[in-house]
Amino acid sequence: MSFDLDAFNAYRNKDWTYLKSICDAHDSFENWPWALMYEQVDAWYPDAKFVLSVRKDADTWFTSLSKHGKRIGPLVDYELYIYGYAVPDENRQAHIDYYNTHNKKVEDYFADKPEKLIRVCWEQGDGWPELCSFLNRQAPQTEFPHSNKTPTRYEQFERKYRPILGRYKRKLLDML
Repeated sequence: MSFDLDAFNAYRNKDWTYLKSICDAHDSFENWPWALMYEQVDAWYPDAKFVLSVRKDADTWFTSLSKHGKRIGPLVDYELYIYGYAVPDENRQAHIDYYNTHNKKVEDYFADKPEKLIRVCWEQGDGWPELCSFLNRQAPQTEFPHSNKTPTRYEQFERKYRPILGRYKRKLLDML
C-alpha cells in the first residue's frame, strides 16, 4: 500500500480502527501516512520488519522533495500537516530538520530491537542483498528497480542533445 489520502486523513483523525483494517489487508506499506505509523504498526504486528530508506544526505533528500513539490504543486493536505509548510523551497531548513529528526526517532525507537529495522540507502549501493537478507528472502535475479532515479549530468546531456547531434551527424555523413 502506498500513499492514500483517505488513510492519511484517518491518520490525522487518529482513526486507528480504519487504519488497522487497511494494514490487515496488505503486506507492505510505503509513503504517507505509513512512514509516520511505525510505532502503531509495530504494536499491531510484533513480527513486522521495518525498512528506513534514507538519502545519501539531507541536502539530497531536500532537493528531491523540492523537485517533487515543483512537479506536482503544493500538497496542503499532508505536507502542511507533516512539515508545517506546503511548499518545501520556502522552508528548506525546517524540512531538513524534520527529515533528520524523523530518521533519528525511527532509529531510536528500534535501538533495542535491531532485528526489526534496516536502514538502507539505494544511492550508496544498497539493494537486493541487504533487503533480502534482512527479510530472509532469496534475492531475485533481476536488477534492483530504481524508476525515479535522477539522471547524471551526462545522462541529462544525452537526453537533451542526442537527438540534435544525431540530425547533424546524418547531415555530415550525407555531405561526404
